[in-house]
Amino acid sequence: MVQKRYNLNIGLSDYAITAYLSLLAHHPVNGSQLSRSSGIPRARIYDILRNLKDRGFVAEPSEGKYIPLPPSELLSQLRKSYEADLGKLETLIEAVQAPNQTDFIWTLSGYEMALSKAREMIDGAQGEIYVRLFPQEAARLVPLLVEAEERGVSVKCIFMRPYPDTFKLQVTHPVNRDIETAIGGRSFDLVVDKAEFLGGILEDGKEEQARVHWGRNRWSVIAGRDSLRHDFFHFFLDKLYERRERLTAAEAALYRTIREDRG
Repeated sequence: MVQKRYNLNIGLSDYAITAYLSLLAHHPVNGSQLSRSSGIPRARIYDILRNLKDRGFVAEPSEGKYIPLPPSELLSQLRKSYEADLGKLETLIEAVQAPNQTDFIWTLSGYEMALSKAREMIDGAQGEIYVRLFPQEAARLVPLLVEAEERGVSVKCIFMRPYPDTFKLQVTHPVNRDIETAIGGRSFDLVVDKAEFLGGILEDGKEEQARVHWGRNRWSVIAGRDSLRHDFFHFFLDKLYERRERLTAAEAALYRTIREDRG
């Protein structure tokens, strides 16, 4: 029997998890019976049972016969263990006078990691969000951005394709059909509370190979925010001078808002 790989970081080996699950399905049993039902070599089963017993995850109500801790109790103990350890680590971290790391820029690898960081930033926003969204990212992030605006965060969004009116402050980039080819992918940019930025290029079909940058570096935040702010001006200039149309009252008000939003 090939040992299963669970890829669980819970302080239990794959053998220990297999032994517990097998014991949960059939108990009480002795070590030999558990070895046969789980596929764990007999030479290993008693060490595994001893370890599980020492941690309180199995019991031996009669000599040589084992039963599992109820699953709800097992999960509760594992959660408490990790929370306690994290609490200890937090105390150790707080005791260290670490140098300021706000100037360092981190590289996040892969699309899902980038979106996870974006969701975390949006959820934590307190005052302002600037964001540029292609349709693929809009589908994933607009609901969170709507929630942010509903709790009082000012969301300033540049959509890279026409999108229904959703936010008080939004525009569609005027050269949205050409920019993806020009820059070699979809730009993905997010700046939150004038303090934190996320940005990179996402190539169609190669999103999981993306390398997106995140950090709190002051000048990167300023540059990223100004880049997004100037996308609004691009919209106004294109309408006035390329299409030779007047701004609507709402667009004129938006222009004044962005003009005064120097940060």
